[in-house]
Amino acid sequence: MNPTELKYDQNGLIPAIVQDSVTRQVLMLAFMNRESLQKTLDTRLITFYSRSRQQLWTKGETSGNTLELVQIQADCDSDTLLVTAKPNGPACHTGNTSCFFENEFRIEESYGFLKQLEDLLRNRKHEMPEGSYTSRMFAKGLDKITQKVGEEAIETVIASKNDDEGEFIYEASDLLFHLMLLMVEKEVPFARLIDELERRHSK
Repeated sequence: MNPTELKYDQNGLIPAIVQDSVTRQVLMLAFMNRESLQKTLDTRLITFYSRSRQQLWTKGETSGNTLELVQIQADCDSDTLLVTAKPNGPACHTGNTSCFFENEFRIEESYGFLKQLEDLLRNRKHEMPEGSYTSRMFAKGLDKITQKVGEEAIETVIASKNDDEGEFIYEASDLLFHLMLLMVEKEVPFARLIDELERRHSK
């Protein structure tokens, strides 16, 4: 992207679509001007221009829910930006991961749900709420979690030998859940698994 070739509107603004660098979920839409774009590039923290307040604002400057810059791309007409970012907390002021959470019409779920599940598991490990199955598993430690992953793997294999698709999906879901539980216990981000799969696919 060449900043000098961007096409701003009559008010000196350009729309910026923000996307999660891992899940590819669209997080929000805001506007940038030349100054906010330059500040974003300089600080690596995504900064917009507020049309209502008529001033720059760095996302998360008060809430702490910042957006770390990964990449910026311009579209074919150079009048819209796609900003790829690493979110540190929910992007929406409502507390939702994305500002686009009203599902009026939905064809299929986003894989971004796995990121939400990972965040929930990390929260459970940190807060350890009473009565939570996840909390009990974390309290029992690594050995118990790895044992459970092994059990769920065996149950998934057995279910795959049957003709009941529903049973297979159920057991595979249990396996994936406990694998994610193990990754959180080991403090390995789910994004590392995605990166490894992408690396293999690119060969």
